[in-house]
Order: sequence, then structure tokens, then C-alpha cells
Amino acid sequence: MAFHVEGLVAIVVFYLAILAVGIWAAWKTKNTSSEGDRSEAIIVGGRDIGLLVGGFTMTATWVGGGYINGTAEAVYVPGYGLAWAQAPIGYSLSLILGGLFFAKPMRSRGYVTMLDPFQQLYGKRMGGLLFIPALMGEMFWAAAIFSALGATISVIIDINVNISVIISALIATMYTLVGGLYSVAYTDVVQLFCIFLGLWISVPFAMSHPAVTDIGLTAVHQVYQAPWLGSINSLDIYTWLDNFFLLTLGGIPWQAYFQRVLSSSSATYAQVLSFLAAFGCLVMAIPAVLIGAIGASTAWNQTDYGVPDPKSKKEADMILPIVLQYLCPVYISFFGLGAVSAAVMSSADSSILSASSMFARNIYQLSFRQNASDREIVWVMRITVLLFGASATAMALLASSVYGLWYLSSDLVYIIIFPQLLCVLFIKGTNTYGAIAGYLFGLVLRITGGEPYLYLQPLIYYPGWYQDDNNIYVQRFPFKTLAMLTSFLTNVMVSYLAKYLFESGTLPPKLDFLDAVVARYSREHMDKATLVKSDNIVLNELAPVNPRHSLTLSSTFTNKEAFNYVDSSPELSNTEDN
Repeated sequence: MAFHVEGLVAIVVFYLAILAVGIWAAWKTKNTSSEGDRSEAIIVGGRDIGLLVGGFTMTATWVGGGYINGTAEAVYVPGYGLAWAQAPIGYSLSLILGGLFFAKPMRSRGYVTMLDPFQQLYGKRMGGLLFIPALMGEMFWAAAIFSALGATISVIIDINVNISVIISALIATMYTLVGGLYSVAYTDVVQLFCIFLGLWISVPFAMSHPAVTDIGLTAVHQVYQAPWLGSINSLDIYTWLDNFFLLTLGGIPWQAYFQRVLSSSSATYAQVLSFLAAFGCLVMAIPAVLIGAIGASTAWNQTDYGVPDPKSKKEADMILPIVLQYLCPVYISFFGLGAVSAAVMSSADSSILSASSMFARNIYQLSFRQNASDREIVWVMRITVLLFGASATAMALLASSVYGLWYLSSDLVYIIIFPQLLCVLFIKGTNTYGAIAGYLFGLVLRITGGEPYLYLQPLIYYPGWYQDDNNIYVQRFPFKTLAMLTSFLTNVMVSYLAKYLFESGTLPPKLDFLDAVVARYSREHMDKATLVKSDNIVLNELAPVNPRHSLTLSSTFTNKEAFNYVDSSPELSNTEDN
């Protein structure tokens, strides 16, 4: 088996650069955080992430291996093309919508994770249920990153893809243990520079290769395959819209996104960072689109790659590293591949850290061990990083397409968490009964619609379904958006129905077994007072960390609802009197 020493050296150099930055950031976290708030520093970085570093890290939240490799793959694959490379536009719009409507209320109320508002309003059991799709979404995303990184390394040093995925996952998982959000944020700065320089340096050399036809010609004319601009058939328009809404709206309720929002030095900064990241996503997608177009414009039989072409070998998901490897000079290809590999590695820790943060805080601490020490929470996070890293690795080995993993990662988040987030932030009066009903209805409608990537056959055949060449049933009807809307409406209607039945006396108070309507201030309800008053959150999280960036104390950093609730709680008043 061939072994490219130059490629290995390039990877090692870039990996060491990323690792050095990560270790320095971890050292900085240790020296700037007190003994009692180590877990807070890991999760939200002390809430003092500035505009420059914050802009880089929020952009890098999406611009990783799945984003770059998946976009190039979609442009290259015949029958899809640029018209179906929806992620750059979809995720950019999701960041804009997140900044306009979601960043300010989440940051100004002083939350620590995305699941905090759910546990405040719906209780710890519902928070546990919502953790499941949130965890699966982060794991699918991490799996896409590992898959892309493994494919890139396998091209560089010519080793088995599965082996490279496992090695890459081990490196990224162990690196995540070095230190929390500071390490992620500062390595993201290096990551974006690596991607920008590595890809843009490679694109001109790949375009000028003798085997490459003018991409302007192949964009609209069939030369070696269908035009890479692609097209949308009238029968597929609803599928396209379904996927587009999935990426746009399903890209909002992610812990990886809200972790950056909640670590911002003010609510206004959180909004600005979202807008900057939206612009960054579009800019960073341009070289990936060009590389996909180059792959579609290449006569591969005139290169060292030979025949058949990548799509015939079922290596379309590796088109980006293949183009860099075979169409660029050796020193350029190894620089580009090494840079992309190092950049992708630093993206993997983001999803794993997000999943471990939600588990350690919302499941372990708030649900089971409310008096757990800060040291105990930190160790729980470290253990779950290893477990979640192993799970993401298994998914990366089993999935057939990077872009498929990408859609799956937003699927459950879009259908289940997004409507719940709308209700908990903007719809007054929703309760646990509606949340559970909406959760179940959305989940059932999604599962019964089938999933080709998991070879799951549908139980409900919507209008326009067809059977592909692999005897897999595919839905053209936008059933994912239907499931999301059904989940949202069910939550609202069941919540108001339960509220009416209990408040009107139609149902006796003893039937309110979830303490969601009658027993509003029960201990079971993970209310705002619990999150603010207990030792689980220090009150300085709700105070300005960096006053020069804030607007006003009351409007930007103070969780006014939480403090109002503390004032109205007799139990807490008695505690304070004691």
C-alpha cells in the first residue's frame, strides 16, 4: 500500500498547530477561572467571548468537514449539482433567523445551555426527553465531521477509510478533553484560516490542470457528465423545499450554536456574531463549490486517478480530497489537504462538547445530582466526551454519504426541538402536556415517513412516493415540514386544552400528575427559581462580565423573569429569611 510521507508530515504539522492553540487556550481557562466555576468556564467560556474570536468560532460551528466536503459532493454528483447544494444558503439563513429572533431572549435570560428554558417551563422529565433528539443531532453532525476527516486522510496517506475514521476520532476526542469552550473557540480561529488558505491556494492549480475543461462550459453543457449547475424537476420541488426548510429552521435549535450565543459578552453581541457567521458561511462555501465543479469538469482518465471516475467508484463523497490530490502539484495538494484535515479536526470537538455539556448540566446535575460539586461535573463531562466520541465514530463508519449524515443531523432537531423552542420562548401558556403530545406526534409522523439513508421503509405513503433502483421507497411530499407543523400545533392546542380543563374545574387537581397547570410551583417543575437560586448556577452568570460591551444591566444580562419568580416563591423567601 502506498504511503505518502509528505502528506503525513503536512497533517502532523497542522495537527500540532491546532493542538498547541488548544492547550494554550485550556491553560488560559484554568488560570482565569476560579475553583468553583470550572464547569461554567468549560460550557460558556466565562461569558466573555469577544467579537473577533466569537465571529470565528460561530462561523466554524458550521464550516467544518461536513460543510466543505458535503457541498463539494453535492455539486459534483450528476443529477444534483449546485441547485441541490442547499447547505450554504440554508445554514446562512438559519444563522440570520437565529440572530434576529432567538439569540437575544436566550442570552438576556442568562441560560447556560439550550435545554434550560425547557426544564424551567416543562420540568426535568421533558428536558430529558428533549435531550435525546438534541444528542442524536450532535452525534450525527460529529459523525459527518469524522467521516469527512477520515476520507481526507485516506486520500493523503492512502490508508483504509475505516482506519482513518477511527484514528481521526481518537485524535479529536482526546483533544476535546484538553479544555472546553476556550479551546474550541481559539482553535476555530486557526481552523478558518487553514480552510481559507488551503482551499483558495489549491483552486487555481486545479482549474489549470490539462484534464479540466472550463467550468463555465460544463456548468450548462454536458461534457463528461450532466451540467454541474444542476436542476430541480417539477416532481422534486416539494422535496427540495422540505430539505431547504429543514436546513434553515432545523439549523437554529443546536446546542453548538447556542453555546456561542450564551458565551457572548452581551445579547447584542450574540446577534452580531450570528450575522457575521452567516456571511462567513457563504464565503467559505465558494471554494468548495468550485472544487465540486472542477471534479465534474475533469476527464479522470487523463489523470493519475484513472478510470472509472470517482462517482462510478462510489467515492463521490471524497471528491474534494481527490481533486486536491490528483489535480494539484504535490506541495500544493498536501498543503491544502493538511490544512483541511487540521481544520476538520478542530470542528469535531464542538459537537462532542455540546452533547457532554447538555448531559452534565441538564441530565446529571439538574435532574439527579443538584448538589454535585463543580469537580464532579467536570469529570462527568470528560467521561461523556469519550462515550459520545465513540458513538459518533460508529455512526461515521455505518453511513454511506456525508451529505446524508448532514440531513439526518438536522432531521430530529427540526421536527421535535424547533417547534418546542418556538413554544417555550414565544407562545405564552404552553405546558408539559402539550410539549409531550407535540413531541410524540412529530416523532411518529417522522418515523412513519421512512428514511432511505437508514433503509427504513415508510408506513405512511404520502402523495408522490416512488421506489428507487435499490427498492427503497422515497417520499416526494414534504412530510418532514408537515411533522414539524403538526408538532407545533399539537403543543399549543393540547396545552390550552389542559389549561382550560383544569382551571375550569372540569378535571380535578389531583389528575394534574405532571404538576404542569395546578401545581405550578411544585418541586418536580424545574422552574426558573431552581436554575437561579441553587448552587448549580452562580448568580454572577446573570451579571455583566464585560461592562464595556453591554447595553444595560436590566435588559442584557439579568434574568428578570427568574428574579420575579424568586420573589413570588414562599419557599425561597423562607430560605432567604433563614
